[in-house]
Amino acid sequence: MQYVGAYLVQGDASILDVLIAKLMREGCVEKGSPDLYVRTYRSFGIDEARALRERAQRKSISSEGRVFAIFVPGMTSDAQNALLKVLEEPPARAVFFFVVPSPETLLSTLRSRMQMMMLPEGTKAGALLVDADDFLGATPQKRFEMLKPLYEHDEDEGRDMGAVVGFLQALERRFAQVKEPYEKKDGLEAIYRARKFAGDKGSLLKALLEQMALLMPKL
Repeated sequence: MQYVGAYLVQGDASILDVLIAKLMREGCVEKGSPDLYVRTYRSFGIDEARALRERAQRKSISSEGRVFAIFVPGMTSDAQNALLKVLEEPPARAVFFFVVPSPETLLSTLRSRMQMMMLPEGTKAGALLVDADDFLGATPQKRFEMLKPLYEHDEDEGRDMGAVVGFLQALERRFAQVKEPYEKKDGLEAIYRARKFAGDKGSLLKALLEQMALLMPKL
């Protein structure tokens, strides 16, 4: 196999299909192979990291080794530290591909253990549950109503962190176009705060997003 170690791909969950198709064309994996593990996570904490580590330590069936293609909308700090230990001493003949919407949110120490892999569709974003422009033009009360689809399941296992991260990215892109320095600063700080803590296990997503809605200037 031409790939070794771990790779980081920017994109949403749909990029997994692009990645697997590429690996199959290159003869790295076969469809239905027991050595191919593909998984889309809604959230990724310490338990998921430990389960992945245990699975990676199993022996491969084929001589090509095992391939792990995983989408994670974000990772808790504990999960990243657990993965760091795995990547520092990777299991024999195991290759990891992590698809993440915002690679810059990962710990620099973890990113340094991965090679950045670019795909043509790597910046593709799925349909958003909340329109960023409509949200920024709304009153605080209206913003609260618009946020509800993002935290209908405000528990760790029920969160669709991909949708949350996609929404925050759309807001960030919008504020990058703002010329007024104070509005831009306040908006970006509110987004960064929400993104930093939203993926942490046990965090109150509803409170984080509503605080952001109050702090963010109307555009």
